[in-house]
Amino acid sequence: MDVKQLGIPEALRPQCDAIFAFTDSFCAQHLDEEYGQLCRKLLAKLARKRPSPLERGDLRIWGATALYVVGSINFLFDRSQDIFMTADQLSELTGVPKSTLSAKSKRVRDLLNVSHFSPEFSRQKILATSTAAWLVEFNGLIVDARTLPAELQAEARRKGLIPDLKPE
Repeated sequence: MDVKQLGIPEALRPQCDAIFAFTDSFCAQHLDEEYGQLCRKLLAKLARKRPSPLERGDLRIWGATALYVVGSINFLFDRSQDIFMTADQLSELTGVPKSTLSAKSKRVRDLLNVSHFSPEFSRQKILATSTAAWLVEFNGLIVDARTLPAELQAEARRKGLIPDLKPE
């Protein structure tokens, strides 16, 4: 997905292209293509915020922050995952201090209201194997959305409440 397809405002396209070059290269070397696409989606969402935090600051730090946010959502820092890296390694490889990554990451997570199992920024494997990603409130009860009728699942998917898993 390029900057136009992601709905990035024209004024921020050059900055986003530069950040994408950084995150795409990092993901190709150390993570995978899916991480790269999730970073692009996260950065595009930041670019559409008014005012966008991407208008100021070091683009490398914004790229590293996107990697940190997407990584934390997808348990990158958990040794049991198939793709694993410590926060210290991420900091060292990006050249951005861990304290900066942590602080900016919190700001981004709060601004975008994302956390673990946020379907929009989660890897397909995480969504497919996680029960938490499928929990929704229905008639005052917390239920696994996969047990709901198909039309209710479709509505929950449309609203972004549950993942829309693409066939592998």
